[in-house]
Amino acid sequence: MVMVWQTNKVELWLDDLPVPSPFGNKYDRGHAVIIGAPELTGATRLAASSCARVGAGLVTVVAQEANTIYRSSLPPEIMVRDNNYTALTTPAVILAGCGGVAPQIFQTLRTRFTDCLWVLDADAIIKTLSQGKRPEKMVITPHQGEFDRSFPKTSGSRVEQAHKVAKFYNSMVILKGPRTVIASPDGRIVVNVHASPYLASAGTGDVLAGVVAGLIAQAMPPFEACCAAVWIHGDAARRFGPGMVAGDIPNLVPSILGDILKLRHETTADTVPT
Repeated sequence: MVMVWQTNKVELWLDDLPVPSPFGNKYDRGHAVIIGAPELTGATRLAASSCARVGAGLVTVVAQEANTIYRSSLPPEIMVRDNNYTALTTPAVILAGCGGVAPQIFQTLRTRFTDCLWVLDADAIIKTLSQGKRPEKMVITPHQGEFDRSFPKTSGSRVEQAHKVAKFYNSMVILKGPRTVIASPDGRIVVNVHASPYLASAGTGDVLAGVVAGLIAQAMPPFEACCAAVWIHGDAARRFGPGMVAGDIPNLVPSILGDILKLRHETTADTVPT
């Protein structure tokens, strides 16, 4: 099977990148809820930081077992809640799987919030696919090992594999790797070459999941959000270079967004008649 795909470029999603309204408020910029990992709390913290940095209006980490750790270590702009789900305003997106899955919280939020989009990483992918009704709208973000464990019977090239799963599960797929593949159930496929080998380190995938969730929270179309997140993630690693660790990426996101939005302004100015 020969699949038709495009290379990930800023121009593919530039017009969809969210820009805050001068008359808006935090609720207009979307609420992202992140399910806190019970043990590998660093992964959740990386996801939450990147979600906030990319512009989500509110970011809430819901945790139980490691609640104290999250309250003491997350920056003050990120809210932490335990099992008081009634206090959650309706999220635009829920992110699960970064560092592990808290089963009770995971199941409760799946039942309570059925209409929002879910971003699923690592163990949350297979737990979601194997347990009961799936969310109607979801993005999955596996690396190749997680993909092979979750979809062991899916054959073909990486592009073909991502395409098959996206279509079968009616979901967006980000198949991470040196050339990350982004696939939509409608057949669109984008391959990202704007990356760096320094992304091959612990926690960078959690950062990527947070950027995806943060863009979707702001009502960016999911496929374009996935493409933009992968490109921004790669650009951060290219800018930092040797010595980069996952925690460096969120702090680079604002300057990258600024450069991209400057490009959009220049492009718009070129097309406006004088």
